[in-house]
Amino acid sequence: MESMYYIGLDVHKKTISYCVKDGSGQIHAEGAIPATRADLDLWMKTLPQPWTAAMEATLFTGWIYDHLLPHAAALKVAHPLMLRAIAAAKKKNDRVDAHKIADCLRCDFLPECYMVSTAIRERRRTLRYRNLLVRQAVQLKNKISGLLMEAGVSYNKQKLHKVGYFRELLATNQEIGEGLRPLLRICRETLVRLQKTESALVRSLEHDPLLAERVERLMTIPAVGPITALTWVLEIGDVQRFSSIKKAISYCGLCGAEKSSANMIQRTPLSKQRNKHLQSVLIEAAKLAPRRSSGLALVYDQERQKGNANRATLAVARKLVAYLVAVDRSQREFLVVKNQNRTAA
Repeated sequence: MESMYYIGLDVHKKTISYCVKDGSGQIHAEGAIPATRADLDLWMKTLPQPWTAAMEATLFTGWIYDHLLPHAAALKVAHPLMLRAIAAAKKKNDRVDAHKIADCLRCDFLPECYMVSTAIRERRRTLRYRNLLVRQAVQLKNKISGLLMEAGVSYNKQKLHKVGYFRELLATNQEIGEGLRPLLRICRETLVRLQKTESALVRSLEHDPLLAERVERLMTIPAVGPITALTWVLEIGDVQRFSSIKKAISYCGLCGAEKSSANMIQRTPLSKQRNKHLQSVLIEAAKLAPRRSSGLALVYDQERQKGNANRATLAVARKLVAYLVAVDRSQREFLVVKNQNRTAA
């Protein structure tokens, strides 16, 4: 029976520090290599077989994970925050970090985080790029309003970003100076290009064969549109990894952390340990949900009567998570069941 070799990788933009240990903790090799695919291929040829490796989750982890996975007996990615708590030391550098990761992997103390498939990560990158375009479009809209306000131009706030009104405003409003018109035209043209690109990205994801069926099923839930469904699918990955709805709610950042000691229990505000993309999309969906679903409106009203509108919105968001998990796990469309009073015969 071959003994396993454990490798800790400390990943950076330009270099990767490594430490190779056997099951007893003896160091077989250590050093640093450039962070390129060619250098990784040369380095893997020098490794003893079989080997398993672990690395911390960073911006650069994805491509390294994909490149090493076919050659490793097992490959794991560690949660940065939990790993820092386990491997805290007075002396910290790349070589020490690689040693610590190798020891955590060897002793089965590694706080592993979930890695979705390469196909999902590629599509997730597209959706997050779409979110960037939306933020830039909002900035441009605010800039157009700001330019008009700086010049003291009167305009209709509700109609400003409509094509016909904006064209008419530039053509007929005498308060807009000649120096301001080119800037407004540039802003408007850039805004139109951003909106067209954003719409094209969303359409491509909606009609993607890998996502289409699952997204269409999730959109049967009241107040869940294409953006909410796509964000859920691409950020969650496999819904089966959540053993309960409470864990899914926690991952979405819709609950606070708990600090308890002896008989003292304290609940903090919303935890920062969450998926921020899911959190923002679900909260925005929860604000519109009471208008589109009587059941969600009832959830909102019950919480609103306690006096806090924000908590009522969070309650609706948590209910949406429960719906999303149920539909995604059962792979059936959402069905509203009406309560009926039945008398026993």
